[in-house]
Amino acid sequence: MAATKVPKPNPGRPRTGARVAAVQALFQTEQSGDAIEAVLDQFVRHRLGTAPGQQGFEDGRVEEADVPLFTRIMRGAATHTEDLDQVISAHLATGWAMTRLDPVLRAILRAAGGEMRDMGGPPARVVIKEYMDIAHGFFGGEEPRFCNGVLDAMARALRAEEFNGG
Repeated sequence: MAATKVPKPNPGRPRTGARVAAVQALFQTEQSGDAIEAVLDQFVRHRLGTAPGQQGFEDGRVEEADVPLFTRIMRGAATHTEDLDQVISAHLATGWAMTRLDPVLRAILRAAGGEMRDMGGPPARVVIKEYMDIAHGFFGGEEPRFCNGVLDAMARALRAEEFNGG
């Protein structure tokens, strides 16, 4: 599985921007080994919003991002990484380990899981749709379909009440 391009949220969609930034930041956290709070600070100070002379996504910036949502997703994913990884792993094919997943795909699944754990957030189906849009922005192959299956299973595990009619 190979990532292709950085998805660009539509103008006027700061919640989508927050989700894209969270995927990027979770990827960076995993790759660099930096503490979540250091990456959060770096993104809030240098990568979210517009800055003079910056070209937006081409320079790694997310021009429109809901910073409180970005922070909640990041902290939710970081606080519950082990639990989220267990939920994700439970829905992988036998013999597949989390480490075998593309790191961007792992970041997408963890960000979505972090958001789904927030019971005050949007409905699980909204979360799935948003992260599917992000997956399609990063991947052009079978990864989005795989992501959809895992996200649906995660939603049913983390928010069963939304799917059981109560």
